[in-house]
Amino acid sequence: MIVGVLTVELFLGEAGSLKEKRKVLKSIIDRIKSRFNVSIAEVGEQDTWQRSTLGISFVSNEQAHVHRVFSAVVSFIESQGTVVVTGYQIQLL
Repeated sequence: MIVGVLTVELFLGEAGSLKEKRKVLKSIIDRIKSRFNVSIAEVGEQDTWQRSTLGISFVSNEQAHVHRVFSAVVSFIESQGTVVVTGYQIQLL
């Protein structure tokens, strides 16, 4: 069993308040959950308007599958246009 953890750092340039930030993040998080069947939550920068850190986990029996899913998740986030991915890190447990 391979457990993958993806940490994604985001910049939300158009967010002018925490309410706007949470609205954008909730939309992205809900779409990622339903599309990729991963567990996801905001794990950092909760009180900062224009920054966020998402934690995403995925379990598989192959490392390559975990990397493919995480690559697709990062590409999906980048394609949304409402946020900028400033960095990400993948860990396999």
